[in-house]
Amino acid sequence: METIKGFRDIIGIDALKRERIKEILIKNFKLYGFEPAETPIIEAEEFVKADNTSEVISDIYRLQDKGQRKLALRYELTFQLKRLAQNKKLPFKRYQLGEIFRDEPVSSNRFRQFTQCDVDIIGSNIKDEAEILSLTKKVFEDLKIDCVIYVNNRKLLNEILDKNDIKENKAEVIKEIDKLDKLDEKEIKENLKKYKAEKILDIFKKPESYFKTFDSYKEIEELKKYCEFYNVEVKFLPSLARGLSYYNGTIFEIKTKAMKETICAGGSYLINNIQSSGISFGLDRIGSIAQVDVDEKKVLIISLEQDKNSIELVKKLRKNFVSVDIMFGKVSKALEFANSYNIPYVVFIGSEEIKKKKYKLRDMKLGKETYLNEKDLIKKLL
Repeated sequence: METIKGFRDIIGIDALKRERIKEILIKNFKLYGFEPAETPIIEAEEFVKADNTSEVISDIYRLQDKGQRKLALRYELTFQLKRLAQNKKLPFKRYQLGEIFRDEPVSSNRFRQFTQCDVDIIGSNIKDEAEILSLTKKVFEDLKIDCVIYVNNRKLLNEILDKNDIKENKAEVIKEIDKLDKLDEKEIKENLKKYKAEKILDIFKKPESYFKTFDSYKEIEELKKYCEFYNVEVKFLPSLARGLSYYNGTIFEIKTKAMKETICAGGSYLINNIQSSGISFGLDRIGSIAQVDVDEKKVLIISLEQDKNSIELVKKLRKNFVSVDIMFGKVSKALEFANSYNIPYVVFIGSEEIKKKKYKLRDMKLGKETYLNEKDLIKKLL
C-alpha cells in the first residue's frame, strides 16, 4: 500500500541520518541556553488560523471530532508560543522539534508532512538575533553544509514603500519583491503593475550604501555589528521579505548551493505583544544535503547452539555501547540478514569457539575472518 501523496515512510539509513541531525540540533540548542517544549499536533481551528494570512489558511488540514468541534493539524510551531509564553520570566527561550502539516503542492523537496526544528526567544532584541545567527552558523558547521546567511528588515521594506508613495496593497507588493531570487524579473514587474508599483524594482538593484539613507537601516547595521562579535558573516539582501505577514523587524534566510530552496529561515515578530525572534531549521531539506556520520548496526552475533554464551557476549558488548543484533541457529539465514541490513561484522559462537575462548569474526565487506579473544573483540568493535 502506497502512502498518500506528500507523505512518506522514512527507514534505514535515512532514518538514522535524521536521528543524527536531530542530535546535533538539540546539542546546539541546549548549548545556547534553550529549553525543550512539546505541543499538541491537533489544535482548535481558530487557534491555528489566528494571525495567519488567507493563503496560509487555505493550506491548513481541517478535522472534526465526535463532539463536532472544528479542529486542525498544526501548521507551524510558532503560534503555539502564545500559550507557552504566558506568565514566563523573560527572556523565555525554547526549542522544539515537531511534525508540521500543510495541504499544499508537493515537489521533490516539499512535503505535506515535515519536521520543523525551531528556536525562539520571547522578549528579544537585536543582540539576541545575532545570538540566534551564531547558533545557526554553528549548526551548519557541525552538519558540514556550506551556506550563506541573508538578512533584511521588514521596517526597511515598509519605509521604502512609504517613501515611494505605495500606501495600499503593501503586503501584496512585498510578496512580489520577495520573489526576485525565484522568478524572472519581467514576470514580477508585470505583477507589480497591478498595484502601480513596478518602478520600485529599480531600488532593489542599488548598492547597500544607498539603503543607509533610510532610518530603518540602523537596525541592520546594529545586527551586523553584533554578528561580527560572534564571527558570523551575514549578507544584506534588500529584496528579502519572507512570506508570513507577522514579521515586524529583522528577517533572515539561509541558502546553500546544494539546493535551490531555503534550508533555514526566521525573523522577528510579536508574541502576546512581546517582541520575539526565532528561526526554523527544515529537517527534511537539511537531511538531503548534510554530511553526518550515522551509528549503524555494527555486529551480528550468530549462536550455533551456544545461546547462553552468546547472550553473555551480547550483554558485554552492549555494556560497552556496541550496537548488537543476535540470531539463533541457521547460518545462511543470519548472513542473509546481515547483508540485507549492511551489518559490517558477524561473530560466530559455536562449541569450537567456546573451547578455544576465541570468537570467529567475519568482516562482511572484505570476507576476511579472524579469531579474537573477548578483550580484543570488544576493542575491535568499539
